[in-house]
Amino acid sequence: MKGTRPFIGRGAGFNPPNRFESLKMESPPAELADYFELPDPGQKIPTRFYIDHSHSILSKNDSPDLGFTYSINPYRGCEHGCVYCYARPSHEYLGFSSGLDFESKIMVKLKAPELLASEFSKSSWHPQTVVFSGNTDCYQPAERKLQITRRCLEVFLRFRNPVSLITKNALIQRDMDILKDLASANLVFVIITLTTLRQELAGKLEPRAATPRKRLATIEALSSHGISVGVNVAPVIPGLTETEIPEILREASESGARHAGQTTLRLSYALKDIFLEWLKREYPEKLNKVVSHIRSIRGGRLSESEFGKRMTGEGPLAHAIENLFQTSCRKYHFNETLVRLSTEQFFRPQETQLSLSWG
Repeated sequence: MKGTRPFIGRGAGFNPPNRFESLKMESPPAELADYFELPDPGQKIPTRFYIDHSHSILSKNDSPDLGFTYSINPYRGCEHGCVYCYARPSHEYLGFSSGLDFESKIMVKLKAPELLASEFSKSSWHPQTVVFSGNTDCYQPAERKLQITRRCLEVFLRFRNPVSLITKNALIQRDMDILKDLASANLVFVIITLTTLRQELAGKLEPRAATPRKRLATIEALSSHGISVGVNVAPVIPGLTETEIPEILREASESGARHAGQTTLRLSYALKDIFLEWLKREYPEKLNKVVSHIRSIRGGRLSESEFGKRMTGEGPLAHAIENLFQTSCRKYHFNETLVRLSTEQFFRPQETQLSLSWG
């Protein structure tokens, strides 16, 4: 029998221990529970925001699995609450948990636009595509009010530096005016993530993200305004979503997407506990199948960190998923051209140079 969602509007069902902290919070023994104030399973957990005073905004990576060097993350933690999110364990570096903390305690970089402009103004900066975001969604709910991503896009446009955005929130349509200006100069590429087309499943997997239909409508809106757009089928969850790949790609193609990618689920650190608790609660009848399938593509484990393997896995099932994806891509005419954004138009506005010179 399926359990009830323990916390309204949240993906994780609990806060697993932080692997960097020796102090751990645990539930009391059943016979002592009356002496403790325990959270109500039906309660709403408020989202708390904290100012992030980072002095730099561009994160550099050297992973051969990624097609970019620099990314920008205006938020740390993500209110979307996607239960499978690979970024959850990164919240532990802040002293928080990968679980409920990740989706309810959000670090906000209010000075991100100014920091970005400062980076672009340096003579050492060589124009290249920057990815929004490499870790958490740049259009999560807080962006509606804070507009940090929008103000950063204005910086990209002012300096004519190319940018690629990846999101699962329809809020990106708010910034259509800036995106159209960027697109007119071949400076932007947008990727919309679709994990499933089944709304019931999406509502449990990604409780505060846009619905699958809204994401398809967003692809259509972006494409109709001349903005290059792709779809990311991610993560593919073996035993739960892999059969949806052809339909996701068909609908994304009909909506105007021309590029596609996919990654397969891996469960690192505390993420495995969060995801498996969710699976037992929401789809207990699929638990053994999903776990078995994940292990079959991860060398008997639930995660794989080795470059070249961590994104898609290996073995017969991993190959079958990749073949299904590639066959569907060919059928629906994805990836027939390369995305090449312009770097030749980059320039440093005169007013920025003067402000730096005269302080």
